[in-house]
Amino acid sequence: MELTLLGTGTPEGLPRPGCPCAACAVSVGTRSRAATSVLVDGALLLDLTPGAVLAGARAGHSLAGVRQVLLTHPHDGPPVELPPGLPAAGRVPDGRELSVISGHRVRAVPMDAPGTGYEVTGPDGSRLLYLPPGGAPGGTNGLVGQRPYDMVLADVQGRPEALARLRASGAIGPATDVIAVHLDHDTPPGAESERRCAAAGARTVPDGTTVLVGAYHPGPDVPRRTLVLGGARSGKSYEAERRLDSFPEVVYAATSGTRDGDPEWDRRIGLHRERRPGAWRTVETCELVPLLADSAGPPLLIDCLALWLTDAMDRAGAWDDAVWAERGRKELAERTASLVAAVRATRRTVVLVSNEVGAGVVPATASGRRFRDELGRLNAAVAAECEHVLLLVAGQAVVLKD
Repeated sequence: MELTLLGTGTPEGLPRPGCPCAACAVSVGTRSRAATSVLVDGALLLDLTPGAVLAGARAGHSLAGVRQVLLTHPHDGPPVELPPGLPAAGRVPDGRELSVISGHRVRAVPMDAPGTGYEVTGPDGSRLLYLPPGGAPGGTNGLVGQRPYDMVLADVQGRPEALARLRASGAIGPATDVIAVHLDHDTPPGAESERRCAAAGARTVPDGTTVLVGAYHPGPDVPRRTLVLGGARSGKSYEAERRLDSFPEVVYAATSGTRDGDPEWDRRIGLHRERRPGAWRTVETCELVPLLADSAGPPLLIDCLALWLTDAMDRAGAWDDAVWAERGRKELAERTASLVAAVRATRRTVVLVSNEVGAGVVPATASGRRFRDELGRLNAAVAAECEHVLLLVAGQAVVLKD
């Protein structure tokens, strides 16, 4: 099947009309996106949007051969005028299958939000799954047992958990080409949008792009090891979590532990837990080496190395000057080297979080300066073993190593 993406934005388009936000302000030229609409083999049109005929012409395609127009979601605002010669637009009831005169078979996939997803099988047997904006499959019973889709078009940035469900059911496999559509102004366009999609194993394409379903396309290179650095409230934990929220299962290694009699700390931990997907499993531990050595385990998120170092210095007695000089320095170095070696050897996908230090006030105590120095050394050692390193500043990710 040959697909032409006439648009790849949300129903409002990008930039949104009258929106003064920074993302919309820079969404001009090749970064602008019309509402998502997909032309399949010149015969099937998924979602009718304003300007579809002009968009098709710009992409070198005519809509004169369209035999079926299907809608995936309720359209707000004024009705879209049907271009002359196109058949009336409609929606297929959930679970029903429609045969198009062109030889395509379309099955309506129920969603967990208003809208309809469509599974399209081409005359050549290639399979496409197209999901509406803000939509994820309402269930995966009809998807289990089938071979993975050749291509998936989905709201990757708005509903990353949709990819997690599809991966868990086997509907998305290693060779599935995932393309992000329904792109909105919540993410700045360009490199930032591409980076977030790549973290989910998806890619973005400009409006007017034509792709072949089933043709080989190298998927985004999701790094095995990623280190996310940042100061307090920089957004580093949120960034780390977002990099894994499209995976069906994640182990969250929380090194924070508990603090008896500190309700404010308990509230912080509770907020972190509430925003994580329900399928994630939390392990509260500072014993990270065995987790990194488990090659069969799902992706691992470690948050954070600063608290791990606090525990390691506690165990080594490194806060006391005399103990530090006698044996603490050696014990901490051995424990740190063991962790760095485990990061180097791990076969799991792992995202590590740590505090960036050294840019603020010099600690007033020797033990405070010792912690700062050791965390700086630990960050540098772990960063050297990671394929990807990010620095979060005011919620903005700066790529240090890619």
